[in-house]
Amino acid sequence: MAENTTIARPYAEAIFGLADAAGTLGKWSQTLARVAEIASHPDMLEAMGNPRITAEQLYGLFAALSGDALFAESQNLIRVLIENRRLSLLPEIRDLFEDLKNQREGVVDAHIHSAFALEGEPLAALVADLQKRFGRKIQPMVRIDPELIGGVCVQVGDEVIDGSVRGKLTAMVAALKSRTA
Repeated sequence: MAENTTIARPYAEAIFGLADAAGTLGKWSQTLARVAEIASHPDMLEAMGNPRITAEQLYGLFAALSGDALFAESQNLIRVLIENRRLSLLPEIRDLFEDLKNQREGVVDAHIHSAFALEGEPLAALVADLQKRFGRKIQPMVRIDPELIGGVCVQVGDEVIDGSVRGKLTAMVAALKSRTA
């Protein structure tokens, strides 16, 4: 995984530089999301590994699956990745590009684990509180985790805020053990 990231980084940085200069960060973000999804599909991975499929055939297949997501520069990217046998790196390229884009826009991902579905006003209030605390725009990524029992656990960067019932029970057990020792 680390090796793939190392190989993908120059591609992501080049795309980011091109997109940033042209003011097309959003367009590239959408395109990379689509092509990364296609490149990670098991059938496409099988086609990429098939030595009987030529580079031009692989590009044709990829372009057909991409539909109108590809534009001139992104078509060139796909061709270069195919020529260098690096098409499977598209998910890593997308992730690295998104990190650079978020950094430029002052956005930070907040991984929110909730015991129950969290949407609408409660999610908006939580995001507002997190934006105030971190002083940056927050992009919420919510996942339901019934093991939390109740509440939420939020991870922003390397900081974790555990407001879950499970977290509070764990802290209580630790406190009780330290008093009896």
